[in-house]
Amino acid sequence: MLTRRQVRRVVDLALDEDAPSGDLTSEVFVPATAVARASVVAREAGVMAGGDVLVETFAAVDPAAVVEVLRADAEPFAAGDVLATVVGPARAVLRGERVALNLVQRLCGIATLTARYVEAVEGTGVRIVDTRKTTPGLRALERHAVRCGGGRNHRFSLSDAVMAKDNHLALVDDVTAAIRQAREQLPHTTHVEVEVDRLDQVEAVLAGGVDTIMLDNFTPDELRAGVALVAGRAIVEASGGITLETVGEVARAGVDVISVGALTHSVRALDLGLDVEVGGAGGAGSQVAGPAT
Repeated sequence: MLTRRQVRRVVDLALDEDAPSGDLTSEVFVPATAVARASVVAREAGVMAGGDVLVETFAAVDPAAVVEVLRADAEPFAAGDVLATVVGPARAVLRGERVALNLVQRLCGIATLTARYVEAVEGTGVRIVDTRKTTPGLRALERHAVRCGGGRNHRFSLSDAVMAKDNHLALVDDVTAAIRQAREQLPHTTHVEVEVDRLDQVEAVLAGGVDTIMLDNFTPDELRAGVALVAGRAIVEASGGITLETVGEVARAGVDVISVGALTHSVRALDLGLDVEVGGAGGAGSQVAGPAT
C-alpha cells in the first residue's frame, strides 16, 4: 500500500533537486498574480499510475494549487486523454511541472509494461512479479506502479524474507544443512526462497525445506523438468532474461511465479505532457505545451 508519507518524501527530494533556490525563469517571466490552468495529457496509450504523485507534487509547491485526477490508478487510457488537471498560481504549476511529469511518466511506463506481461500469461494462473532492481529511492512508487499494471510484488527489501542466491550458496559447503540451520534461527512466519541454476541442485534445496525455489535462466524444457522434480513441494519461480516474447512459453512450463527485473530496471517512460494556459496578471493567457526541459 503506497502511503502519502512515501510519496511526499520522494516529491520533496525531487523538488529540492530541481529548484533548490526557486524557479528563476518563472520568477522573472511570470507575474506573481498569474493563474495557470493545465492538463496532463497522454501522448500515447497506457495504464495510469501516480495520481497521488501529481497531487502531492503541486501541493508541495503551493497548497493553493488544485489537482483533479481524472484517471484512477490502474485505469487504461488512450492517446489524447486528459489524465488530470491542475489549477493554481502559475509559478507553482510551472515549478512543479517537470518533477510531476518525470515521476508519473515513469510510473505509467512501469504500469503499462507490466500490463503487457500480465496479458501475455493470461489464463495460465502464473503471477508476474517485480524484483529489487528498482531506481534507488523510488522503490515504493515503482512497485505501486507494478501493482497498477496487474503485477505483484516480490520481497520489498533484504529485511523481508530469506532469499539465498548463487553468491550465498557459493559460501556454504552443504546447502541442505545451511537451509535447515537457517530455518532453526528464523521465525516460523519467515518465507525462505533459494535460487538454483542447475537441475541437479533441486533435490538438495528441497531437502532443506524451502518455501520457494527459483529456477534461474532455465530453458523452457529445463523449466518443465524442474517443475516435475519439485512436484508441488514448493512454489516454483522462474527468473532470468525473460522477455515479452518468451514469457508465455515460460508460463506454460508450469511455474507458479515469473519475476521480471525489466519491469522497473529498463522500462521506457510513457510520453505525457502538461499543456499549460497561463492567465491572470500580465494580460491574456498563452499556450505553453509540455513536457518542458
